[in-house]
Amino acid sequence: MKAMILAAGRGERMRPLTDHTPKPLLAVRGRPLIEYHILALAAAGIRELVINHAHLGEQIVAALGDGRRFGIHIRYSPESPALETGGGIFRALSLLGDAPFVVVNGDVWSDYDFARLPSEPEGLAHLVLVDNPPHHPEGDFVLRGGRVQAQGGKKLTFSGIGVYRPQLFSGCRPGVFPLTPLLRAAMARAQVSGEHYTGIWCDVGTPERLRALDGRA
Repeated sequence: MKAMILAAGRGERMRPLTDHTPKPLLAVRGRPLIEYHILALAAAGIRELVINHAHLGEQIVAALGDGRRFGIHIRYSPESPALETGGGIFRALSLLGDAPFVVVNGDVWSDYDFARLPSEPEGLAHLVLVDNPPHHPEGDFVLRGGRVQAQGGKKLTFSGIGVYRPQLFSGCRPGVFPLTPLLRAAMARAQVSGEHYTGIWCDVGTPERLRALDGRA
């Protein structure tokens, strides 16, 4: 199974920290955020990794190299401009292959065990949902009977961790586009499974959250 880390975001809310450092390279307890993902993916047996980048992307490549020191192989998908989540994954499909693959946002931190993820999701996608954080109390999606729905009950927050089949992107064209509309369309066809994770998870979206995480991780 291959995995992709989304690392192309500009990190506007993290400025001025991201004026000179890409958000995935910001450190928590002395280790860049993105390295936590790499080590966790490697521990789950995932050895082929794709990382997209745009803003200050050369720093990400210089910091991580080919992945050999982590015991994995890293390939890069450069973007100019950044293509958003959907466009970035679509651009990298040729590197990810024909089988289902893991995707994780580069700006979240969690103790989630990637080995829990299904290698063959029942539908087009499998999402990890978490309790709603204070900054996002309304949530994103509903989890009912192992299926993720756009509406119909109490919502949970999408963690930024998921498994996708390449077929989720059928009909897409190169360019800038978000992932959420594709997921919602698949949900309407009952093609998205999910799970509720209650462990540690943090969306590192502001300097304040980064500082809080740095004191807890």
